[in-house]
Order: sequence, then structure tokens, then C-alpha cells
Amino acid sequence: MRYSLCSYSLHRTVAAGQMDLFGYFRFCQEAGYTQLDPWNEHIKQAYDDNGFLAEVKAAAAETGLPMGCIAVDGAHIYEPTPEGRELNRARRYRWLEIAHELGAEQLRIDAGGRDQTLDEIFDVVVEGYKDIISRAQAQGVEIIIENHWGPTNHPAAIHRLLAATPGLGLLFDSYNWPAGTHEQAWRECVPYARLTHFKTFSFDAQGNDPEWDLPRLIGMLQAAGYQGAWGVESSPYDNDEIGAARKSIALLKRVLGDQ
Repeated sequence: MRYSLCSYSLHRTVAAGQMDLFGYFRFCQEAGYTQLDPWNEHIKQAYDDNGFLAEVKAAAAETGLPMGCIAVDGAHIYEPTPEGRELNRARRYRWLEIAHELGAEQLRIDAGGRDQTLDEIFDVVVEGYKDIISRAQAQGVEIIIENHWGPTNHPAAIHRLLAATPGLGLLFDSYNWPAGTHEQAWRECVPYARLTHFKTFSFDAQGNDPEWDLPRLIGMLQAAGYQGAWGVESSPYDNDEIGAARKSIALLKRVLGDQ
């Protein structure tokens, strides 16, 4: 079994100065996670600093954990203007370079279009994904979309985009679906999953999140033949990000019978 913790799960801890990127690496190793899934905000210095990129690569190697998925914000495909789209295209190319240098397996790129409908952005988004997928495949990196924000977090949009874009995978977030669509999304989209973000918010005495039947979702993913890392992006109500990260992997391992 493979387990990952998106470093966004610790963003409040990092922002408070209680942990840095290298501390995140060490925490993943100590807590039982088996790959590193950094949020690009936590490695942003590497964007313009190859010396820092080399430090990140060396520190990751020291843990013995492979680099899994880099979740990229700020390089989404759709922007209202051609100039904005080209600027983000250049950002995607740079993050792909970084992913390749770090040996990352996957790169999460958002579609964009916060204020648009899917029909309005569809052609631009498909073209943009095909462009970055072509480059990424040549470098051994998989491009994945997440049900994250904008019009592409609806299950119908995921069906349509993946059908139109060969090679595009899904980072399946358990929570980030529009209200009223979670049951549909869980049922229809688990076969597309290439990585997961299990959202956890709180824990009951049995170690489950009382708001969401995550053990059922785990079973659905297993039934669909899921082979990716069991990834966590926790967001605890009580702000105890370290505790939530530990409890989340414990939940996954218990349900998966990996104790």
C-alpha cells in the first residue's frame, strides 16, 4: 500500500512557522506516509532558484520516499485573456521541469474558469491539457485534474473532459463536489481515480470522520480496481493539522487492513 499526505494539509502549521518543507518531508517519513506530495506553494522558491530545487531534491532523497504528486496552484489553463493563458502556459512548463527534476510521478494542474461555464472554457481547456500532457508524457510525468474549483468539479464535467483528453487522469477529492452531487460523484468517478485526496475534518471515538462515510468510499475505490496512492488532504476543524494527518493515515490503514 502507498500513502501520501498533500502538504496543504499542514499549511496552517507551516504558515505559523512551526514546520517548513523539510520538516514536512521528515514528518511524512515518521508518520508512515510512503511518498511526498508537496503543494507548490511550499516549494515556490524552486521556481526561480535552481539551487533551492537541488536542496529539495537532496532532502527528499534523504527520506528515502519518492516524489509523488506536486499539486500546482496558479498555472491553471483557462484565463479570460490570451495573455493570461500564455502566462499560465509558461508556468505549467516550469512546474513540469521542476516535477521532472524531482522525479515526481504526477503533476496536478487545474482547469480554471472560476466564473465561466464548462461550455465557455471547454475548447481552451482541452487544448491546454493536450499540450501539457504531450510534454509531460515525454518526461515520464502524468498530468491529473482535480475536482477542485470552477465548473470542472461536477461529475458530468469530469466525464466530458476525460473523454475528450486522452492521458488526463483524475485526482479524486472525496469532498470537493457541488452540494448534492457527492453520491453521484463517488459512484461514477471512482473508476477514473489516479490519486486521492481523502478530506478529513474531525474524528469520532472509532477514528472515523462522522460527517463522511470514508470507509465506504475506500471500498468503492477498491471495487473499481484503484491502484494509486491512498492520499490525504486533511482540513481539521480544531486546527490540529499534525493530529489530523496521523489520524487520517490510521483510518486508511485500519480500513485497508494494513496494520
